[in-house]
Amino acid sequence: MNAAQRNFLCTLSSSSSVYLYGGQVTSWKNAHGEELLFVSSKASFRPPRAIRGGIPICFPQLKSTGSLEQYGFARNRIWSIDPDPPPSPSDIIHKAFVDLILTHSEEDMKIWPHRYECRLRVALGPSGDLMLTSRIRNTNTDGKSFTFRFAYQTYFFVTDISYKLDNQDILILCFTILFYSLLFSEVRVEGLETLDYLDNLKNGERFTEQEDAITFESEVDKVYLSTPTKIAILDHERKRTFELRKDGLPDAVVRNPWDKKAKAMADFGDNEYMHMLCVEAACVEEPITLKPGEEWKGRQEISAVPSSYCSEQLDPRRLLLSG
Repeated sequence: MNAAQRNFLCTLSSSSSVYLYGGQVTSWKNAHGEELLFVSSKASFRPPRAIRGGIPICFPQLKSTGSLEQYGFARNRIWSIDPDPPPSPSDIIHKAFVDLILTHSEEDMKIWPHRYECRLRVALGPSGDLMLTSRIRNTNTDGKSFTFRFAYQTYFFVTDISYKLDNQDILILCFTILFYSLLFSEVRVEGLETLDYLDNLKNGERFTEQEDAITFESEVDKVYLSTPTKIAILDHERKRTFELRKDGLPDAVVRNPWDKKAKAMADFGDNEYMHMLCVEAACVEEPITLKPGEEWKGRQEISAVPSSYCSEQLDPRRLLLSG
C-alpha cells in the first residue's frame, strides 16, 4: 500500500483530503477554497514520522499513559479502504465520504498484544461540516479484554493566536473592556469554563478553570474533563467560529506549543505556533475497556460559521475610530 495515497472528498460546500498513512485528514476547505486545518510546512507524509497537522488519530495510547509511543501507533500505520463498512444511520446525510480500516499486524502484536479492528468514516455534510466517526472492536480470540485511550487530535488553522498591542490597540482594548468586555486575544476557546482540567505542563496536576474563555499568551497543554458535547473556537480576525460537536469522547485537550517548543520540533516551523491551535475530542481520564466482540463508537463533527460577535457593527475598532 502506498503511504502517499490520498482520497479526495468534494461537495459544493466543502472539500477534504484523507491520507491512507495514518488514516489522516490533512485538508478541509470551505466553499471559498479557504483552508480550515493547519498542516506544518515541514510535515513529513511518510513513515516513520506522523504527519504534523490535520487530524491525527490517536490510538491506543495518549501521552505517557502506557508503554507505547506518546500518541499510539494508529497515526503511524498505513490504513486500507474498508471493503465492508457499517451502514450510515438513517438520520445522518453524507454528501461525500470514505471508509478506512486498520487492523492488527505482526508488528503491532509485538508491542500491543491484542487483535482489533479500527474503522474510520470521514464525511462531508450538506452544509460543509466535516464528520469523523470511529468504531473500535476487540477481535481477540483468547478471551482477553483490552483497554485504550483515543483522541481526534485536530489542528485548527487560526489567525495570529496572541494579541499584539500598540498604543491604538491599548485605547481600543480599554474601550472594549468598559463597553462590553470582548476579546483579550485574537483566538479563544469557549465552553470549557468552570471545568476541572489536568495541566500537562505541571505534571498533570488538577485545577479548575477560572476564566470565562481560554486565551493564549504562552504554551498550553491541558486536558479538560467531563466536557460538554459542544465546544467553540473563536477566531476574531477571520470573523469565524469553529463549532466542535462530539459523542463518546468525554474529555477535551487544548494545546499550543508556543515559541520554544516549536523551535525544538524538526517537523514544525519556528513561527507556525502562531497560526495553529489543537482542540482534541478525546477519552483521556477514564480509558475504554472492551471485551472480545464488543465495539466502541466515537464521533466528532466540526463546522465553520460566521462569528456573530465579530460583525462590523460590534467591532470595537470601528465603534471607537468612527467616533
